[in-house]
Amino acid sequence: MTSHQPKEADVANPNELLSHIIDLATDAGERILEIYQTDFDVTHKEDDSPLTAADMAAHNAIVAGLSILTPELPILSEESARIPFEERKKWQTYWLVDPLDGTREFIKRNGEFTVNIALIDKHESILGVIYTPVSGLTYYAARGYGAYRKRIKDGEATRIHTRKKEPGRTIVAGSRSHRGDSLKAFLAHIGDHDIVSMGSSLKSGLVAEGKADIYPRLGPTSEWDTAAAHCIVDEAGGRITQTDLSPLLYNAKESLLNPEFLVVGDPDYDWVRFL
Repeated sequence: MTSHQPKEADVANPNELLSHIIDLATDAGERILEIYQTDFDVTHKEDDSPLTAADMAAHNAIVAGLSILTPELPILSEESARIPFEERKKWQTYWLVDPLDGTREFIKRNGEFTVNIALIDKHESILGVIYTPVSGLTYYAARGYGAYRKRIKDGEATRIHTRKKEPGRTIVAGSRSHRGDSLKAFLAHIGDHDIVSMGSSLKSGLVAEGKADIYPRLGPTSEWDTAAAHCIVDEAGGRITQTDLSPLLYNAKESLLNPEFLVVGDPDYDWVRFL
C-alpha cells in the first residue's frame, strides 16, 4: 500500500485506463463464477465459505492487476477496508473497489451481482466500471468521455443517457433485498409509480440508461457500493446526491458509510419534495 500520487496523465485522461479496468473486472468475474457454479453452502461455512472465497478471489485478482497497472496508486477494497483514516486522508487519488456487490443476489443465484471498480480523485469518482459476471453486461464511464454499456460477448458499445422526467407514472429502481419504512413513505409520496426490482449497483445502471427515473437509497451502504456507478450516472446526465442534494463525496470522513442518497436521471426535477 502506498500513498504516492499518480502521474498527471492518468488522472487527466482516465479514459486511457478504461479498457484495462474492464479487463480486470471481467477477470475478477470469471473467478467469481468458478465459485458461483459450485454447490456452495453459505450457512455451514461462516469463516471460509465459498461466498467469502468468491469475494477474496475477486479482490485478489483486482488488487494484483491494479498494482501492476498503477503501482503508485493506493487501493481501497471492501476486503481491505480497515485502513485507518489517518492514512487514507492523505490520498488524493486512489482506486475504490467492491469485488462482489450483491451478496444476497449471489446466494439466491439470480445473477444480479456485479464487480465494481472506481477511480477517485479529490473525493469524486472520475472513472467507473460495473461488470455483471453472469450476463456479461458492463456499464462504464470516464469523466468527460460519456457513459456506455455493452455485453462482453458481442462487444457492441452503446452510449447511454438518462431521461427527462415526464409527467405521470414514475419508474423507480428498487432493491430486491432491502426495503424499509423510509422507502415505503417515499413511494407513498411520489404517487403513481412502477418499481423495477434489481440487485446491486445495477439499479443505478437502470437510471443511467434511461430505464428508470430514480433509485432512492434510504438505508445503509458503503462508499464502494456507489463509487463506480457515480461516474457512470454523472456521465449519462444524471446525479447521485445526498437527500438534501449536497454532493456525495468519497474518503472525506472517517466512516466509509454513505449517507442516504438519491440516484436521479433528471437533476432538474424536484425530487426532494417527496422525502
